[in-house]
Amino acid sequence: MMSAESENNGDFDLSIIIPVYNEEDNLCNLNNEIINVLESCGKKYEIIYIDDGSSDGSIDILEKLCNSNECIRSIFFTRNFGQTAAISAGISEARGKIIIPMDADLQNDPNDIPLFLQKIDEGYDVVSGWRKYRKDPFFSKKLPSRIANWIISVVGGVRLHDYGCSMKAYKKDVIKNVQLYGEMHRFIPLYAHHVGAKITEVAVHHRPRVAGKSKYGLSRTSKVVLDLFTTKFLGTYAAKPIYFFGKIGIYLDLTGIFFGAYSLYDRYFHGYYVHKNPKILLAIFLFILGFQFIMLGILAEMITRTYYESQTKKPYFVKKRLNFE
Repeated sequence: MMSAESENNGDFDLSIIIPVYNEEDNLCNLNNEIINVLESCGKKYEIIYIDDGSSDGSIDILEKLCNSNECIRSIFFTRNFGQTAAISAGISEARGKIIIPMDADLQNDPNDIPLFLQKIDEGYDVVSGWRKYRKDPFFSKKLPSRIANWIISVVGGVRLHDYGCSMKAYKKDVIKNVQLYGEMHRFIPLYAHHVGAKITEVAVHHRPRVAGKSKYGLSRTSKVVLDLFTTKFLGTYAAKPIYFFGKIGIYLDLTGIFFGAYSLYDRYFHGYYVHKNPKILLAIFLFILGFQFIMLGILAEMITRTYYESQTKKPYFVKKRLNFE
């Protein structure tokens, strides 16, 4: 069977990306499960662990795994930068034609990997995992997740049951230029949709956590909502922000003109003096606000051009790397 050990140069068929944060009790079992599945697939693969500032024994375990197997690579952050930064680091270093991120807590089942590869072989560019029978508390996990998935599907325009499932599969060509910030890793299907990717989802086996504790809860809901609107804006108006701000500005200006005309109508047909009519104040306020939105759009256009011409910077710092050329 073909593995990454047989050849370290050139492209790989498959890259598994796993963010790690204090998962010392799960790493060895997870690694063994993944390797057993990948060996049976007959693919040339690599496994990339990204330690996101762990304070337990995860770092030592990752070092031992890298020393024992050349197909395992690890990136160690200087501190905790978050799951999105870890996934972004893994994507930027991945050499596989297909990239599959997954969690390190053993709740994602490595035996589902062939399902993702099958969908990719059918011609899909992005395959999203759907934890159809999720093994998590209802009120603190599943209910907020269902609400968030509905909102993301409506706003983003891509109907998926489970944006929060970390286990997904991407063709590298689709996401190699995606820059991730905040909590935006869950919105990668939206970025892919913006470039015309073909997207589907598969039901995956979700297992209960047996060791360690969850790092995520309701506290990040507000971050997800804000990142959603950022993603929608960047996907639709990133190259033309004047269309967004300018449209709002024009509507406000037209509304201001309407109330200004209404004030003149009151003056000449009802005898209301303009300086005593509150509609004139509303007209002036709306017109000035609309003008400011248009100016904001022009400034955003200037910033956008600077952004596209500037050098890309990554939102994380790497302390060391193992098994990288």
